[in-house]
Amino acid sequence: MATNMGGQPVFVLQNNTKRETGRKAQEGNIAAAKAVADIIRTTLGPRSMLKMLLDAQGGIVLTNDGNAILREIDVVHPAAKAMIDLSRTQDEEVGDGTTSVIILAGEMMHLAQPFIEKRIHPTVVVRGYTKALHDAIDILDEIAFPIDVNDRQQMLNIVNSCIGTKFTHRFGNLMSELALDAVNCVTVDVGGGKLDIDIKKYAKVEKIPGGDIQDCRVLKGVMFNKDVVAPGRMKRRIENPRILLMDCPLEYKKGENQTNVEISKEEDWATLLQMEEDWIKRVCDQIAALKPDLVVTEKGLSDLAMHYLAKNNIAAIRRLRKTDNNRIARCSGATIVHRAEEAKESDIGTKAGLFKVEKLGDEYFSFVVDCEDPKACSIILRGASKDILNEVERNLVDAMGVARNVALEPKLLPGGGACEMALAHMLSQKADKIEGVEQWPYRAVGQGMEVIPRTLAQNCGANVIRTITKLRAKHAEDGMLSTYGINGHTGEITDMKALGVWEPYAVKAQTLKTAVEAATMLLRIDDIVSGIGKKKTEQLQQGKSGPDEDAEVDSEMALAD
Repeated sequence: MATNMGGQPVFVLQNNTKRETGRKAQEGNIAAAKAVADIIRTTLGPRSMLKMLLDAQGGIVLTNDGNAILREIDVVHPAAKAMIDLSRTQDEEVGDGTTSVIILAGEMMHLAQPFIEKRIHPTVVVRGYTKALHDAIDILDEIAFPIDVNDRQQMLNIVNSCIGTKFTHRFGNLMSELALDAVNCVTVDVGGGKLDIDIKKYAKVEKIPGGDIQDCRVLKGVMFNKDVVAPGRMKRRIENPRILLMDCPLEYKKGENQTNVEISKEEDWATLLQMEEDWIKRVCDQIAALKPDLVVTEKGLSDLAMHYLAKNNIAAIRRLRKTDNNRIARCSGATIVHRAEEAKESDIGTKAGLFKVEKLGDEYFSFVVDCEDPKACSIILRGASKDILNEVERNLVDAMGVARNVALEPKLLPGGGACEMALAHMLSQKADKIEGVEQWPYRAVGQGMEVIPRTLAQNCGANVIRTITKLRAKHAEDGMLSTYGINGHTGEITDMKALGVWEPYAVKAQTLKTAVEAATMLLRIDDIVSGIGKKKTEQLQQGKSGPDEDAEVDSEMALAD
């Protein structure tokens, strides 16, 4: 509501709209950020707890992956939604550190509260935070050390330290081996010392319930959930197959709109049918001329076409997904053809060693394997139930993300909170040289870094105050290059170098940047306008399932019931 020059009130917003400004809005944002961070605080480290969530479809999600948990939670506060987006961003960028980024951002917001209460302007706090972030990244660059990506044992240790906090660490090196094999398979050198590693497109995870977890493996090729069109008449096993991939239908094209045909003689009808058959025969003859052993199409394949292909001893698969077709093309050396008449000898894929169809569980799966230098792969996961397989898949995707990050940027940092403690120590030293009020927010970022080792100690039941004090003293004694952190299993202070717990530089740098930048963005918000639209108000009134039209929307409520 505003007033005009005559002192009359002027209504700008709807009656059912609630508006929060100034300190109240900032304190609401800080409370929301803390609430989100507290949800997943217990899921950090190897002794982390699991969360059981009921998703929208009524299924159960059992996980300790930060992104998977927050994805299923329905929140109403805008700042809480922004925090959840951080976790998704982290997952898309580097694939790991989704829990750390939320805990760190929540702590940065919490540490800003005293400054807001002391009436320090948010811009000053933001300036201090930003300066601390730049210095923290410079310190990370100094602490980080290079690694040889061709040393398999060292790479396994790095991936193991990533999934040591996950459900699958109890299976030993199995997941690390799978992740490394998959990443090595899809790595393409694009020249100029650059690598292209597209896990999402070319490393497909196939989950098949049943069997033992030890049966999981990475194929030297791809598999897909399809059988040949005519199992009795077409081969189900072909060695060194010649593969033709198509994305056009092998059936007579019907008119796009309603088509009317006037026929005066009965023979014309027979001619029409004959023309359809002739067209299909001509297309099948053009395909057969290239002598392929296997034809795969993304569209339909008619019974007549199946008959002609089977007659020429050609196996056929229809209605395959585009993504699967791309993976077959990449590992067999074939080119996807758009029209049968344009197919050439160079489009045939000859790099596959074996095509076979096997029955796994209740369904038939086709395999194109034993490829020479495949640049795409399928990872078969076997396990007791769908819930376990879903969690194994989430862990595997995280492990592949870590292996990819190290391959793209081969630099490492000590894990177990050692890196954060070193940052806290160095930032508190540098804070003394900063003049003015900015020194306090700068120092607060250093204090905030300690939340990671503190949470690790909490989650494994150690005496937090005593452990953190000891760790702080050890870092003050050893200086910036100290690699002492917290052993997540025992809660004791251990040298991470000796324990072999490492983290990729890319994950740590992204976590810091995302957490601090998100905190600075949320702190600069000084006005929140929240209200219910007309339609929603009517629905609520009819269903009596929520607040009345005049009810206020409580933005202090961080999470929905």
